[in-house]
Amino acid sequence: MVALRRYTPDMAGVWDGFVDASRNGTFILRRGFMDYHADRFADRSLLAMKGGAVMALLPANLVREADGRLRLCSHGGLTYGGLVLPPRHVDATDVLDIFRLITGYCREEGISVLDYKPIPDIYAAMPSEEDRYALFRLGARMEVCNLSCAIDLRHNPGFNTRQRRNLRRALGYGPVYGEVRGGEVRGGGVNDEMSGGRQDSTLNEFYGMLCACLAERHDARPVHALEELELLKRRFPQHIRIHTCADSDGIQAGICVFDTGRVAHCQYIASTAQGRDRGLLTALFHHLITEVYASRVYFDFGTSNEDSGRILNPGLYAQKSALGGSGVLYPRFILDIK
Repeated sequence: MVALRRYTPDMAGVWDGFVDASRNGTFILRRGFMDYHADRFADRSLLAMKGGAVMALLPANLVREADGRLRLCSHGGLTYGGLVLPPRHVDATDVLDIFRLITGYCREEGISVLDYKPIPDIYAAMPSEEDRYALFRLGARMEVCNLSCAIDLRHNPGFNTRQRRNLRRALGYGPVYGEVRGGEVRGGGVNDEMSGGRQDSTLNEFYGMLCACLAERHDARPVHALEELELLKRRFPQHIRIHTCADSDGIQAGICVFDTGRVAHCQYIASTAQGRDRGLLTALFHHLITEVYASRVYFDFGTSNEDSGRILNPGLYAQKSALGGSGVLYPRFILDIK
């Protein structure tokens, strides 16, 4: 019989091992990432077990609404957090059974709503949409539909004419590409003799540029505080990478990439006014797409939405599309527990 078990910290090794071997899990679903903000999210992650073996994982947290109702979120502190599945031996019937167990668990615990963010398709090594089918069968509704823009690097259409022109202009400024490692930018790029001048640039410099860019262009702040980004980068140095592009006046553009090994996802994109004027962000994107992450399957620019997807920023999406991207959904489903 399949049974649910609530996650406890002593199960971290089992949890992480399952994520690493799964068909659709990524590093952000490992406990070292999920638990960095454990003080803000009351963990209620679940494991589906059969005969002592793990069948599936549900990264989740519990929220008490203003009206007193309880909501099980998968996962409120992550971009996505749906059911993590093994490569074999769990099919659609099993997933339906697991969801019925989850809804039964919610009833027993007095939880009124399942708030579910499935893992987007591009992150899965194998088709893994059984959870969406189960949600349909149980009567869930789509509450959020954000649209990202990603390049399939196996069939990369390349930059459009305007972005190719921007790239030529940017290369004329002799861009220097660097990467923040251990708090410093290690240089390299078109104009290597400048790379030594970038050694004193730190995560703080990138973060300051990011905050200024978000405030100026979107009236927003980064989701992660500087200390949080620093912590996560230290825990996952191979997965969280920060790339920069400089001209003779210093760093003018930067991109923080969450690299799953399959998908290079742009978590943060920032540039100065001078960097935008000189097209240096285009040069940095070209460098990442054609060199650093050329062996990945997808290069994901991130979403371009407001108001839970009901508003699309057409200019922002057009810029990403011009670099070769096309649409990827980041949905969110609500299931009322009756």
